[in-house]
Amino acid sequence: MGITTAVTTCFQKYVDFQGRARRSEFWWWILFVIIVEIVARILDGFVDPPAPGVMFQYGFIYGIAVLALLLPNITVAVRRLHDIGRSGWWLLLCFIPIIGWLVLLFWYVSKGTDGNNRFGPDPKKAM
Repeated sequence: MGITTAVTTCFQKYVDFQGRARRSEFWWWILFVIIVEIVARILDGFVDPPAPGVMFQYGFIYGIAVLALLLPNITVAVRRLHDIGRSGWWLLLCFIPIIGWLVLLFWYVSKGTDGNNRFGPDPKKAM
């Protein structure tokens, strides 16, 4: 799966917490989000330059971008957890600093379960 397919899929499944997401879909989506946020911060710097001595300033464009991508971020993360056989509620680990993030990162890079699991058919077989 390429970046355009992954981004298209994530926007089509904007509020779809059902099913599974492959590693490629998840990581291409994350790359897209990072690029959009960098571009938004650069545009904010042109529209409303930060005050002298301020290194980072979150502006209006960045805020809109983050809000627009928040729900697809959550849904693709939940579907990625489904791919390894975990409930989406495990996403709440992100509220545990460092340890929770490391556990989630490990799960995000883990290979999905082969074949069907309780969350749906294998997305590799569907391709």
